[in-house]
Amino acid sequence: MKKVDFFMLLLCLIAASFLVSADPPTCPADLGGKCSDSDDWQGDFFPEIPKIKYEGPASKNPLAYRWYNAEEEILGKKMKDWFRFSVAFWHTFRGTGGDPFGAATKYWPWEDGTNSVSMAKRRMRANFEFLKKLGVDWWCFHDRDIAPDGTTLEESNKNLDEVIELAKELQKGSKIRPLWGTAQLFLHPRYMHGGATSSEVGVYAYAAAQVKKAMEVTHYLGGENYVFWGGREGYQTLLNTDMGRELDHLARFFEAAVAYKKKIGFKGTLLIEPKPQEPTKHQYDWDAATAANFLRKYGLIDEFKLNIECNHATLSGHTCHHELETARLNGLLGNIDANTGDAQTGWDTDQFLTDVGEATMVMMSVIKNGGIAPGGFNFDAKLRRESTDVEDLFIAHISGMDTMARGLRNAVKILEEGSLNELVRKRYSTWDSELGKQIEEGKADFEYLEKKAKEFGEPKVSSAKQELAEMIFQSAM
Repeated sequence: MKKVDFFMLLLCLIAASFLVSADPPTCPADLGGKCSDSDDWQGDFFPEIPKIKYEGPASKNPLAYRWYNAEEEILGKKMKDWFRFSVAFWHTFRGTGGDPFGAATKYWPWEDGTNSVSMAKRRMRANFEFLKKLGVDWWCFHDRDIAPDGTTLEESNKNLDEVIELAKELQKGSKIRPLWGTAQLFLHPRYMHGGATSSEVGVYAYAAAQVKKAMEVTHYLGGENYVFWGGREGYQTLLNTDMGRELDHLARFFEAAVAYKKKIGFKGTLLIEPKPQEPTKHQYDWDAATAANFLRKYGLIDEFKLNIECNHATLSGHTCHHELETARLNGLLGNIDANTGDAQTGWDTDQFLTDVGEATMVMMSVIKNGGIAPGGFNFDAKLRRESTDVEDLFIAHISGMDTMARGLRNAVKILEEGSLNELVRKRYSTWDSELGKQIEEGKADFEYLEKKAKEFGEPKVSSAKQELAEMIFQSAM
């Protein structure tokens, strides 16, 4: 018997065994990466992975939660409601492990090597199975991640509609919904100069049409937010850039988005995701403060909130805690992309956040904010290039969720114990005086302050107690 004939017979025998079995078909790697040629294939994508459950801190099971207990109440709110965890479709189901120096390293068993609508539907089924096994109700997407780009806008929209209808069907009987959707305005060559800030008016119009459609499908699926990430909205050099005109165009774009959101009855929050650079040399929404100033200048401050990504914070020279506090104090904290970078590489590595100390500071801001709903914590994070097993997808998310859960528990411990708050109160205690009150109420002019300075003489300056503050913080870890 020829080798080819033998191989085909073997495939037929394997296929027959699935037809005879009462169990749902699986998608194992030994079928050459082909689950089925049918759009309606409904097999088990993760047959070896159980539903992930909470087993407590003593567990040694890598496929179990040790710290994240979804139904546990903390400060009057269930843990799942503090976080509203979300899976990023693009990293989880479109990430290949490729980088500027190497080809793809990840070949998931359900992939057939195409970017067809049929393959897009298969990925969507895998997404919903992944969410259910992980016990997560939310996911996030770019339009072109979940459906292939077409040769025309009409074809692209048709492709997207077909996949969205499947997602709508898969949602039935579950609480799974998009935490947010967005339009991918950075990959296609048409967006090399940006979308809303492009020097070409035709590109601006195309970007608007793409956002219009992405907002519609996010609304249709019951999504609770819509994100604008302007990876190409910036410049490489000011020598050929009319920055003032581009910023004005960006504001007009956001105004149109607000108007359309209201027109279609979308109640979700519009979010801007700050990032300083990469891929552009300078991005217009550099950090939280820059984005807040932009929104105030153009009268949009009441229409948007911010999606703070921890890795973007460090790229802009800040800590994630700083960016969260800046957003919170401006009334703009709307969502968090829970990830981190690597201090030695210096670019947007999008790693899962596993630093418990950083997670604790993140949750201190979230608690002070009273939570971030209707936003949540989206894992805008990807496996390392060298992590290539399907179970690694689960392990990475479990680790990230457990880290954030430990952060919440630690933050509560610190706030309830009170020593850190008391240290801060003492440091600013002179402001609780009559003079401090007058200054804070705007009732002390320079002449009056000069008079008080002469009365006081040389002021006493107390220690900031930074080392004690760090000791208190670390003791909660």
